[in-house]
Amino acid sequence: MQWHIIGSAAALLTMFGFVPQAIKMYRTKSVEDVSFPMLFQFSVGVFLWILYGIHLQDFIIVVANLVTFIILIIAISLYFLYHVKNTEV
Repeated sequence: MQWHIIGSAAALLTMFGFVPQAIKMYRTKSVEDVSFPMLFQFSVGVFLWILYGIHLQDFIIVVANLVTFIILIIAISLYFLYHVKNTEV
């Protein structure tokens, strides 16, 4: 079996796992049901995966986690944007 195909498929699925949540946050302008500690913890974990992928020189690990990290940074930004707005109201 070609394990890079399985790795690529896994990377695609996990890479975009937070996109639906980020879209929901953007559309509803609400982060009421979103856990910031979870976003932060996951971001740190993904960042460590990026470092690990760089160490292994594994393109799939690096790119997949880099995209995931960017999406998480967007989600964290939306969290702070909408959390502050909802707190002020």
